[in-house]
Amino acid sequence: MARYTGPKTKIARKFGEAIFGDDKSFERRNYPPGQHGNNRRRGKKSEYAIQLMEKQKAKYTYGILERQFRNMFEKATRAQGITGEVLLQLCESRLDNVVFRMGLSNSRRGARQLVSHRHITVNGELVNIPSYQLKVGDVVGVREKSKSLEVIQNALANNSNVYEWITFNNETKQGTFVSIPQRIQIPEKINEQFIVELYSK
Repeated sequence: MARYTGPKTKIARKFGEAIFGDDKSFERRNYPPGQHGNNRRRGKKSEYAIQLMEKQKAKYTYGILERQFRNMFEKATRAQGITGEVLLQLCESRLDNVVFRMGLSNSRRGARQLVSHRHITVNGELVNIPSYQLKVGDVVGVREKSKSLEVIQNALANNSNVYEWITFNNETKQGTFVSIPQRIQIPEKINEQFIVELYSK
């Protein structure tokens, strides 16, 4: 299966929340898509369906495909700590996600493109792998030639988010991955325990 590139609003409506960020279309129709989407008597979901929805929500949110997500889960089970939390921490430590969190792009999809198109450096070296796992202390920056890119300038101008686990200097277009975020510092509304239960069956 290829990475999803279809309408974001349709997916957001499926989960009942704007998982890709601000979405005016979602606000107008915040019920599931389809002929019976606004039917208030929709059947009760099974435990498996709820767990599957939570996994799909996480995958769509971070833009990760099944095989990669499963590998991250297995890595999380081998690590110290609570498996579900470690899984989300691995998602948050991806280079494309940190580029998004730093405000260099308005979306993770855009951040992934910046990385793939060789606009981003890690510790001064060009890295074009969106799934690259950052370590504490790594410095993420914009390549010198790319600092004047309009898409980056616009994203930074509209960014007002601040995260305790990363720093960013608007002048140098560089930031530091200060620490692994704690679960309370990750704003995504994902019930990671459902994902653990699903994979543990």
